[in-house]
Amino acid sequence: MKKKIPLWGALAACVLCVLAGGLLVIGVLRLTLGAEGIALLQTQALIQTRFVGDYDPVEVHQAAETAMVDALGDRWSYYLTPQQLQQTADTRNNSYVGVGITIEDVEEGLLITVVNPDGPAQKAGVLPGEIITAVDGAPVPPGNRDESIDAIRGESGTSVVLELLDEAGARREVTVTRGAVRVISARWEMLEDDVALLTIANFYTGAADQAARCLEELREAGARALVIDVRNDPGGYVTELTDILDQLLPEGDIFRITSFTGHEKVYTSGPSCVDLPMAVLVNENSYSAAELLAAQIHETTGAPLVGTRTTGKGYSQNLYRLRDGGAVNLSSARYFTGGGTSLIGTGLVPDPYVGLNYYRQLDLLTGRLDHAKDGQLQAALTVLDLEVGT
Repeated sequence: MKKKIPLWGALAACVLCVLAGGLLVIGVLRLTLGAEGIALLQTQALIQTRFVGDYDPVEVHQAAETAMVDALGDRWSYYLTPQQLQQTADTRNNSYVGVGITIEDVEEGLLITVVNPDGPAQKAGVLPGEIITAVDGAPVPPGNRDESIDAIRGESGTSVVLELLDEAGARREVTVTRGAVRVISARWEMLEDDVALLTIANFYTGAADQAARCLEELREAGARALVIDVRNDPGGYVTELTDILDQLLPEGDIFRITSFTGHEKVYTSGPSCVDLPMAVLVNENSYSAAELLAAQIHETTGAPLVGTRTTGKGYSQNLYRLRDGGAVNLSSARYFTGGGTSLIGTGLVPDPYVGLNYYRQLDLLTGRLDHAKDGQLQAALTVLDLEVGT
């Protein structure tokens, strides 16, 4: 015969279970989040339940996440809104829908530094070096240009009207129909005396395959020496970097990375390589994979580095997606050359050290710098002339 439990006893048992569960949850939160993490949740709860004014909860949430990552003091770690995450993914895929330009914020508006070959902007007659001063009739505001940049983007087949300002001060309007854009990561050309110039724009998706085609073509064309240009290269993926290094360098260690757990991974190169005298062009805007490529080529072959001091980045980032649709790009590993050299805080100091004045730098950035006026390229050619004995 079963013994009956009084109603008050059952209720008391339920209350105790709830209290125990609550205490357990609080304990877990304290262990995982710490006092500061719980305080952050309390602040959010207070805003939601006590604040009497109007506010945008999404904006408050994103501002808090941005501030938390910014407080790390690491320029390579940052919070991305859902929209920024999508834009970042498009950029890193080297393929997206848009007008096909790369821009930089300047005083007058948005400076067009790159017009992608065969892209919508090029087909519409847009030129590197022009400045976007208005988008669909709305002036580009000083300070915060995000709205103007968002207005340039759009769906395939739609159009946008850009007001452009050229170097002579002339203004014109161009209508661009948005469409598919494919970014060229690597290209090459043959200079005098059979010296090949290989320019690597980034190390994002497909860069290694494009570099491989370039290397095959320049070999078949009879190149006797090679200049690799990674100036203004923002870097990219470790896999693309190590694939390109494997193509260029003989057998040996070419890259090391140590994760936040302390685990080290070493990348190696196979026996096949490019057996040519080399020089690498770098500048203060050679980041991440770009300066690691230069460092490793110099470490393995002794190839001269020409240009100006690089940025000194030595952290690798992972993109962690969040429940709100955004993401945190967080430094989670340290990387080194195959020989164990870190570039953090030092970067690469070229020898010969050759600078460019402001106007030459601007022409280089917009792809309009004539080879004869490119002092860094000419210095590299001089070094290679001595090496190959011409």
